[in-house]
Amino acid sequence: MLPMSEISIRPARPEDAGQIARLDVETWRTTYPGMLADAYLAGLSAGRREPGWAAVIRREPRDIRVAAAEDGTLLGFGSCGPCRGEPGFTGEVFTLYVAPDWQNRGIGRGLLLALFSRLVAVGRNSAIIWVLRDNPARFFYRRLGGRQVSHRMLPFAGNHVAAEAYGWRDLPSFLAGARAEGERGM
Repeated sequence: MLPMSEISIRPARPEDAGQIARLDVETWRTTYPGMLADAYLAGLSAGRREPGWAAVIRREPRDIRVAAAEDGTLLGFGSCGPCRGEPGFTGEVFTLYVAPDWQNRGIGRGLLLALFSRLVAVGRNSAIIWVLRDNPARFFYRRLGGRQVSHRMLPFAGNHVAAEAYGWRDLPSFLAGARAEGERGM
């Protein structure tokens, strides 16, 4: 396994779309069994998702961050932008996925901080992220200071799935604290 010092977090490039789509499908299939229908997960296709990711990258590559090994292999990705309607928040993290074999190594934290930095750079000083209620990743967001701020049922593939929103109301202060932790070697 590579140390974090050999993994770069950078804006997405058009040529990343295929790897993002494959990683998207892989993480959904390993994360959501029991939460989403097996038939839905089996029907996911990187080939069908790649054009969508390519369009998002063309539209605003700086809103997508990837974690890449030195050989160019993508180990994780995330995307962000304006909040889609939750009152009191200006930014939203739409996706944050790390390859199953690379989880619990700091990549998710690095991606989240990069997404938060992007949001602050464009004047979005608060953020929210929605996560399925049964997804163990919700504990990751709690550990990183996210507070549960909302919940709802999301329509999904003909069913409804419980989701929770975690929020950070002051991203500049959060990022300053994270930088100070990093400088102390935590």
